[in-house]
Amino acid sequence: MSLNARAVVIPGDDIDTDVLYPGTYLNVTDVEQMTHHLFEGLDPALRDRLVGDTALVVGSNFGCGSSREHVPQAMRASGIRFLIGAGFARIFYRNCINLGLPAVVSEAAVAAAGDGSTVELDLEDGSVLVDGERFALNPVPPFMREIFAAGGLIPWVLRQR
Repeated sequence: MSLNARAVVIPGDDIDTDVLYPGTYLNVTDVEQMTHHLFEGLDPALRDRLVGDTALVVGSNFGCGSSREHVPQAMRASGIRFLIGAGFARIFYRNCINLGLPAVVSEAAVAAAGDGSTVELDLEDGSVLVDGERFALNPVPPFMREIFAAGGLIPWVLRQR
């Protein structure tokens, strides 16, 4: 599975879900409506930079704080195809997997990427290409690649029936 995108960089570490998707909007259940509130507590102008086929490039401990599935749901609906981070909070990372949004760790790729960089994530060979420079990733297990290909854990489970 290979994904291509343009990078949008969110600088900084320890960016929590409370600023990525404030609690005021947790009653919104329509995924398309969630997109209007993504990044509301951080920088609402970031939404305008998500033009489809986006790779979100982030620092360490991204997604810490409250366990909010709204964040990866709104990210996918906003055209974010995958995330590359220096590190992710455990629950956020698992929510991404469960919702079919690849999130991979590569501090070197994060350092190499700038806004608008061309990024290609290859889950099969375990690499990310940033503006033509290849960075190795920890291998993504086949089971997780199947979840991503299915669009998330629930669609994957339904296919197993």
